[in-house]
Amino acid sequence: MTAGSRGDVAPYTGLGHALVQAGHQATLVTHTRFAPLAAAAGMDFHPLPIDPLAELHSARGQGLHRSTTGAGKLLRMIGLARSLVGRTADDLLQAARASDVLLLSSSLGPLGHAIATGLGLPSMGVYLQPLAATSEFAPPVTGTRSWGPAGNRLAGQAVNAAVDQIFADSVRTLQRRLGLPRHRPRAARRARERQGWPIYHGFSPLVVKRPGDWRPGLRITGYWWPHDPPHTQLPAHLRDFLSAGPPPVFVGLGSATVPDPDQLSRTLVQGLRSAGLRGVIQRGWSGLHTEDDDMITIDDLPHHQLFPHMAAAVHHAGAGTTAAALRAGIPAVPLPVQFDAAFWAARLTDLGVAPTAIPLRRLTASALTAALVQATNDHSYTTRARALATRITQEDGTSPILHALDRLGTAADRPD
Repeated sequence: MTAGSRGDVAPYTGLGHALVQAGHQATLVTHTRFAPLAAAAGMDFHPLPIDPLAELHSARGQGLHRSTTGAGKLLRMIGLARSLVGRTADDLLQAARASDVLLLSSSLGPLGHAIATGLGLPSMGVYLQPLAATSEFAPPVTGTRSWGPAGNRLAGQAVNAAVDQIFADSVRTLQRRLGLPRHRPRAARRARERQGWPIYHGFSPLVVKRPGDWRPGLRITGYWWPHDPPHTQLPAHLRDFLSAGPPPVFVGLGSATVPDPDQLSRTLVQGLRSAGLRGVIQRGWSGLHTEDDDMITIDDLPHHQLFPHMAAAVHHAGAGTTAAALRAGIPAVPLPVQFDAAFWAARLTDLGVAPTAIPLRRLTASALTAALVQATNDHSYTTRARALATRITQEDGTSPILHALDRLGTAADRPD
């Protein structure tokens, strides 16, 4: 069960495909627009009644652009999410009644856990970000500024409390419907922690080391790579473009939306051309676009197929695109937009696979040019990226989930 953008969904197609290959029946529960991803992975599908792209383009969604700080955007997004989450409860409950185990993303965790408890189903978290409070770094959704060990932990607890409030009304309604005792959000979270509710994190410990002060039950498994159907190829016109010159640079903002796509597209193209580089511009939810002999605009394509042909990737530093660039072993120039993007951008620079991060709101063509020249001309970035990719791709992020499900099955088979 997951909600959000493509990056919040695609990794679970890889995890789900592995479950199907191991003999499980796996259902992806998410927005209707992502149904084809489930079908390609051999998964069943159960739709949720919200279109995230339509919501981001609504008046409320456009209001996110009026927030100039990470905290402001977070507060506006919490308000938007709280107004939407109740509309998913009935569909989540319906999907759960046909299931034996619930695997819950962080975007639906508290709601899904309440459903699992009410139906007597085992559940576990399958998260794409390190959201548990820790003294070692600030909450990813607030950016990169550290408040020191005590401040980081307090900030993490405060963010989790704010997130719990998104689900408070819907969880309270479910508790009544399912005959559960009423628990306040903070009490429910503490109960999950005391019980050691398992949460598996689908990213590499080479990218984010497991914090030493995390409670038992929180594991980092390695990445869950999106499932790409076999025998698929890049479009012919893109293959022709790639073969017509040196490796280009990928530019894409994924599911981020921007107030002026035309102006941003011009800035990006100018930055590329001043660096003497060709570009592959992904339209994405921002509506980026350009077309010329040295530039091409594309729609959604599997990053696993596209990125190995790139000299570098300029991207919004979402968790999924960050992972894809790391997997391909190419340097990056992150343009963090919102939420956890600044966290992942900082990880890229700390790992030495990106020369710098340029927050999108501060982007200029000259800044992009300087970063691209450094990323593509200083071969140490590519060397480090390739070495890290070799290690990351040797990890098997799905096995811990399969083993956990096997343990559940073994326990269910034991006589009382």
